[in-house]
Amino acid sequence: MPLGDTLMAIVLRNTLRLLLKPALSPRWPLRWQRRWLDILSGIGRLPRGIARRDGIEAGVAVERWEERAAVARPAGTLLFLHGGAYCVGSPRTHRALAAWLARATGMPVVVPDYRLAPEHPFPAALEDALAVYDALSAQGPVLLAGDSAGGGLALALALQLRERGRTSPIGLVLLSPWVDLRAARQPPPVPGEAMLTTAWMQACAAHYSAGAVDDPRVSPLLADLRGLPPVLVQCGTDELLCVQARALHAALQAAEVDSTLEVAEGRWHVYQLHAGQLPSADAAVARIAAFAARCQGRSAP
Repeated sequence: MPLGDTLMAIVLRNTLRLLLKPALSPRWPLRWQRRWLDILSGIGRLPRGIARRDGIEAGVAVERWEERAAVARPAGTLLFLHGGAYCVGSPRTHRALAAWLARATGMPVVVPDYRLAPEHPFPAALEDALAVYDALSAQGPVLLAGDSAGGGLALALALQLRERGRTSPIGLVLLSPWVDLRAARQPPPVPGEAMLTTAWMQACAAHYSAGAVDDPRVSPLLADLRGLPPVLVQCGTDELLCVQARALHAALQAAEVDSTLEVAEGRWHVYQLHAGQLPSADAAVARIAAFAARCQGRSAP
């Protein structure tokens, strides 16, 4: 691993452990956690030439990231569902990642501000994601992506589209997806985890699931996964959800879905958020772009 990547990883990991991990705790009000995440999001580095436009899709506020210049773009949109355990997070907290994805893929990236628990428990987030997806798919192909809880939400959305006979996304990109919210399935602590704790995840799962934690729309690892489009799963070895990413990949393969699993050695939960700062995050985003191009090629008439 390049020395620059190693040194930057040390800095970023320690920053997360100092400033973020203590804040993501059941001890603190969610309102305060959300505000703190918004403040920390300002440390991300945005790429040049990418502009943000705020808008509304199907009644849901969204942020849209795309090239400033009028250039030839691949057909379609990348719909990105942000993480935050269904209780925190917003398009603002994921601005850097969304902007770098727009630059790497050449696709407009749309990030919905879906409703959060406990004020709006399941199925509010899924309903918002479905509404935005329908609006975007009417305009062209959609690549569906998400990180952490957003990854689980993206998978649940793809399954709902299949069940309802709607147009399928051309592919799924799931970053450290949280796909099983059952308390007994939350993994034990991982020494290198720089962001998550089991206690916080269990508290947020209870807020969101509203007692429906066994519902495949809440814990999509429990669903019949057959018939899904190609899937790219990325995670790091040093995170709680690596075990769920591996389990999902195995389940997708058993369901005969075209699934690719990439496990980054020595990386933490959703390390891709540090694109523009961490070379290994840039490399992961580049692989997402290559996957997107492959999915677009498959969807072309």
